[in-house]
Amino acid sequence: MEEVKDDNIYKGFVDRLTLGITRVLENLPGVLDVRFVEKPPAEKRCLLSWEQKSNCALPEDLKDFYLTTDGFMLAWNTKLENEVVPVGCMMINNVAQLRPLIQSNVYSLPNAPTLADLDFDDDLEESGGPEKPHFDSRSRIFELDPCNGNGKVCLVYKNCTPGVMALQCEVWFLDRSLFWNYLTPSFTAYYRLMITHLGLPEWQYNFTPYGPSPQAKQWAALYQPLTFHSDLLPDTAGEPLLNKLDPVKAFRGKAKPPTPKKKQAAQAPSSGGNTAKAQGVSGRHSAAKR
Repeated sequence: MEEVKDDNIYKGFVDRLTLGITRVLENLPGVLDVRFVEKPPAEKRCLLSWEQKSNCALPEDLKDFYLTTDGFMLAWNTKLENEVVPVGCMMINNVAQLRPLIQSNVYSLPNAPTLADLDFDDDLEESGGPEKPHFDSRSRIFELDPCNGNGKVCLVYKNCTPGVMALQCEVWFLDRSLFWNYLTPSFTAYYRLMITHLGLPEWQYNFTPYGPSPQAKQWAALYQPLTFHSDLLPDTAGEPLLNKLDPVKAFRGKAKPPTPKKKQAAQAPSSGGNTAKAQGVSGRHSAAKR
């Protein structure tokens, strides 16, 4: 009895933490192996140690998240023919992995180029949008999600002053071309965005000027019809081609070919034409007799 109660408590905890997305995924066609990795909550001393070491104050919503679970991991697969294919992955690093965004050891040589050399001048930045982060000391950047190598979701503190604790942060996406793309003003907004997109491949690229790859768009069209807003070509009826399956068109090869219709015999000329022709013939006969 206690095991059943504990199982119900665990399911309720997972539903609240994932906003019920696990049950949604389990009911989607073709989805299998929905795996949620339970993690213990982080200790307050770990959060205080991170803030002192990084000289940044964690936002309250991110603190509450880490005090609930030290990181987040939810993945799911699908089945194509007889092969299991990993598709969705939602991940947030734990406190120990919330590290500064730094270059690899390859660039640790003297006089080697650094990420700070990639910063654009202020006069070259696009106007009208939020100020982009910088790779130098003006910004403090921490990695939230490695995105399976397709980029990095980062917690960004901008306009930082050396020796002064940074207080305000935003969530940005650093794509593979090392270009910054704004996501959300808070961690809570990003968390909801991640859940809404089901952790689909390259979903962060929907917030870039060039968008996700064609394969990622196909996955999104299959499993995310309500929130996928990519530019789609409309069909002949003027409706977007989004998760729309017409069995008659899709399985045309298996449909029985239609029975060819017999050609109808040529219709006889109308009675009015016959009457006129008969009158013309009789007129010529009468003229000949005269």
